[in-house]
Amino acid sequence: MKNKPPYAIDSVDHALHLATMLQEGPLGVSEAASRLGVSRSTAHRLLAMLVYRDFAEQGPDRRYQAGPVLRPADPVGAPVTLLRQAAMPHLRTLVERVRETVNLQVLAGTEARFLASVECEQILRVGDRAGRVLPAHLVSGGKALLAALPAAELTRRYAGTDVNLARLRRELGLIRRRGFAINDQLTETGLTAIGVSIPWPSTDEPAAAVSVALPSARFDHDLLPTWVGALSATATAIARDLGEG
Repeated sequence: MKNKPPYAIDSVDHALHLATMLQEGPLGVSEAASRLGVSRSTAHRLLAMLVYRDFAEQGPDRRYQAGPVLRPADPVGAPVTLLRQAAMPHLRTLVERVRETVNLQVLAGTEARFLASVECEQILRVGDRAGRVLPAHLVSGGKALLAALPAAELTRRYAGTDVNLARLRRELGLIRRRGFAINDQLTETGLTAIGVSIPWPSTDEPAAAVSVALPSARFDHDLLPTWVGALSATATAIARDLGEG
């Protein structure tokens, strides 16, 4: 599993995290500083270096956006700032309940983008995935989101790809019936994750997905109902706060 190195270089980590944030949409220096947990001067220097290397551009409103080197292949349809604000308190509560790392994901084309992660405190744990982009048909949250798409839209997204659409449709049908998806070491050896979708308030459309990720050695089928119940309660709470936002 890819966890944070014991001798991480914080400046490099901040720059890479900032680059992934720019893929979500424009942001100012203060917002960048707040999300990275650094001073405004540090955030400004990081952004200036990204501009120098064409990873970022500064617009007329002084906010920064992804530059020529860093263009998202597919836009995220969900309002990521609102989602993150509504979800973070509930993600922390979920971590306290299940004692495993949890993630918030959105769908971008055929990819699942990790908007936020909250790590658990266990020594052996899945690390922070915020900013990562993985194939949606392999990720638990991505599969939960794909299962909510109309058949025609699923066909449109995967037309011309090497994904076996017939097999994917069968799996998504099962996910719709049982209400959750599992990634059993499809993206990383030794990592298992369970995901459910978060509905938009008063609609049938999913806003995002929330997942629990854990070392496969700790996965226990007998605990699956407990994990799914905790995930479903979290998804409902996030949807409620989205409706009040």
